[in-house]
Amino acid sequence: MKDEVADVATHTPEHLRKINTFMKRKTHMGKKAEVGLTDDYARYFVQDLSEIGDMNIDKIDNLRNLFDNPNNPLTLEIGFGMGTSLVEMATAEPNRNFVGIEVHEAGLGNCAFLAGEQGLTNLKLISGDAIELMNQLPAQHIDTVQLYFPDPWQKKRHYKRRFVSGERMAVVERVLTTGGLFHSATDWEHYAFWMLEVMDSLAGFDNVAGKGQFLPRPDFRPMTKFEKRGIDEGRAIYDVLYKKIS
Repeated sequence: MKDEVADVATHTPEHLRKINTFMKRKTHMGKKAEVGLTDDYARYFVQDLSEIGDMNIDKIDNLRNLFDNPNNPLTLEIGFGMGTSLVEMATAEPNRNFVGIEVHEAGLGNCAFLAGEQGLTNLKLISGDAIELMNQLPAQHIDTVQLYFPDPWQKKRHYKRRFVSGERMAVVERVLTTGGLFHSATDWEHYAFWMLEVMDSLAGFDNVAGKGQFLPRPDFRPMTKFEKRGIDEGRAIYDVLYKKIS
């Protein structure tokens, strides 16, 4: 494992920035998603509805100013899928602001529809690349970054695409407030231990569960469909939680 992580670490930052951590696949657009992408739900989107899918985030440089209560704690969720768990978390914490960033239009539309059903005012959605977005944000800007069930990129030649890498986590570290949290969960064992090795090696983060340890499944993280699928297929679920200490 150490050699595998080291192989990825040899890539220069310039090289890694050109490598996407996601693959934009064509997904089925359900009725809820179609409705969620109409003008009635435009209030949930940071970009104009006509730009959803283009992933143009050039003008987004402050997330707190998207909300009426900009001083509330701010959570950024990267790759929220269909948005069910994100909406559940935003509903449970009305005094916390949530921003979700996703590349699939079906997920964006479905999440907006679900948010509208709950009448949420503390959730905004962005179509785009999370690394590109965070590079545009001020330092010390976000209180929590969450990454639930990211693409594990199982083939060795694709490990460089994994979101959790030293170079990408430096971007996360910069935008997190001191004491801010990075929380991730996966059902792929190799990626889970990869995360531990990468994160435990970073001086700016402290493992909340203890170095080399996974976090017991927290009650505040809703069950996702990917988690259910992993459990149904006999895979264990791994949570990692790190605090920014500097």
